[in-house]
Amino acid sequence: MHYWFLLVVISAIAVAWPNNEQACKRWGRFDLLGLSKDGDVMLGGIFSFHYHVEYPDLSFSNHPGPAKCLSFWFRPFRFALAMIFAIEEINNDTALLPGVTLGYRIYDSCDLPQLSLKAALEFLNSPEANTSSDNCKDSSIVSAIVADAGSTQSLTIAPPIGAFRIPMVSYFSTCACLSNRKKYPSFFRTIPSDYYQARALAQLVKHFGWSWIGTVKSDDDYGNFGMQAFEEAIQQLGVCIAFSVSFIKTYTREKLLKTIHTIQNSSTKVIVAFVGEASMRVLLREMIRQNVSGIQWIGTESWVSTLLLPPEDSKKIASGAIGVTIRKVIIPGLREFLMKVHPSQYPGNLLVKKFWESCFGCTVRDENKTDPRKIEPELKECTGRENLQNIQNEFTDVLQYRVTYTVYKATYAIAHALHNMASCKTGEGPFPNGSCVSVSDFQPWQLLRYMRTVNFTTKIGEKVYFDENGDPVPTYDIVNWQTNAVGDIDIVNVGLYDGSASGEEFSIREEAIVWSGGQKSVPKAVCSESCHQGTRKAGRKGQPICCFDCIQCAQGEISNTTDSIHCTKCPLEFKSNERRDQCIPKEIEFLSFFETMGIILVTLALKLVNGNSMSRAVNPNILPGHILRNRIKP
Repeated sequence: MHYWFLLVVISAIAVAWPNNEQACKRWGRFDLLGLSKDGDVMLGGIFSFHYHVEYPDLSFSNHPGPAKCLSFWFRPFRFALAMIFAIEEINNDTALLPGVTLGYRIYDSCDLPQLSLKAALEFLNSPEANTSSDNCKDSSIVSAIVADAGSTQSLTIAPPIGAFRIPMVSYFSTCACLSNRKKYPSFFRTIPSDYYQARALAQLVKHFGWSWIGTVKSDDDYGNFGMQAFEEAIQQLGVCIAFSVSFIKTYTREKLLKTIHTIQNSSTKVIVAFVGEASMRVLLREMIRQNVSGIQWIGTESWVSTLLLPPEDSKKIASGAIGVTIRKVIIPGLREFLMKVHPSQYPGNLLVKKFWESCFGCTVRDENKTDPRKIEPELKECTGRENLQNIQNEFTDVLQYRVTYTVYKATYAIAHALHNMASCKTGEGPFPNGSCVSVSDFQPWQLLRYMRTVNFTTKIGEKVYFDENGDPVPTYDIVNWQTNAVGDIDIVNVGLYDGSASGEEFSIREEAIVWSGGQKSVPKAVCSESCHQGTRKAGRKGQPICCFDCIQCAQGEISNTTDSIHCTKCPLEFKSNERRDQCIPKEIEFLSFFETMGIILVTLALKLVNGNSMSRAVNPNILPGHILRNRIKP
């Protein structure tokens, strides 16, 4: 795969390479929607504003048209607005980057790796369709990039971005594979690695005594690498996996139904889902159609911190879900900023138009005729007086600032690195002879030096810095989906996991948890019940160690611990009690001369005495006579 990336990068360089015969120009069309604003220093951003795509006809007889992005995604649009909000805050801050204005180029990837790559390569080239050959010598049009959401997307763009040493800060890519500094030298992130998330989930499973669980993973880098880390963690804790299935949203319905059939017919109902948000939405919707319920979901940060379906559906299929997610915070001023978004602020911008139309179910009139789409005749025309305060969706849900906050931190991390660059004193800089560079004339690789040592405190008091792998301090909230008084679902904090703590990493309030089906008691997830005292565990041939039979100890043997793997023999003078969990003294029995056994033993004894007498008559020197003679001597 990396060879393909290299080919793409080399092609991009070849296109941009100046020569005397041809002016530098872009090959092909650039048709990604986005937002932009000029500034002294430009930042790039990639977000997935759509989650369904209609692919063009690939007949190979003519130039293929662009992929058509469908189904507007409100939550990532909020992420992008959080980046713009942070940039405006920074530009208005007289203490941070004074005299420097940040600008931005933000593009829509439609949740597709190939479109993320297209956007990333656009950052490496001049935005104009045709420029003079001299401009082809310029560096990228952005100094740093806030991207991407999915791990697969980040794995796609990190190699070419890293080749140019452009700082890239992800807000939602968690794959532990991205911590490889040799492969991804310019990659940073403000969300913890899945290495820590996997450990947190494993400890959660162990804490509640679940030893027989199912697993579902998305068939992509996020799910495959994440589940691998989770399985390695639970093996050390003695937990077994009843089944493991994988799928992704692009699978056929037949494959999806096969996955659901496995879940439905499993002997365990406790299931860990290491699945991306869009794929999890597809899975839950189909499970509702198939009338599957009673699942106790254990979720990852990608989906457990947001309601994937309408409240009624969420309550039916995922009420009681528990999992780990990014910590929830309040960003002062962001809600007011979001509520003021209006098409008039971004004249002619197709992305904002699609957002507004998706929110209110109307059509924004295009006075400048820049929108090639046909107006749907059944939709009314937007008046411009619509109010976001009256809308309830993922954009207006301001109670769950989790990933939104990681976008906010990523933007500020870049700003603080730029500020440190601007504050450099000659003789104390990180470059040869202690030299510094000007914030008005620098290369991205020079900013990368400052990114590695950035260390600041956010407005809400959180300290932000990166370790040697570009990862942040790993902390998570433990959340639980609970039905509220009006029948909706609330995502409630019930605990905390701090990966930086030694010893007490995990704390949880069990009494605050509501389980699947509204139960207050912890659901069971075991292949075999524990073997009580007096029995031993016997493994079942061909099955995991969590599946076993309990066999009672034999007479004269005991086990006095739960789940004992063997029974212990009692001493010679002792025997096992009826429950086989304790050794007790043997009873001493006295025989009567008049009992049958007594008569038999006396008879045998007399015969033995007579036999000895006869022996002495034949040989008076045998031992008994000798002893007798010795005993009667004075």
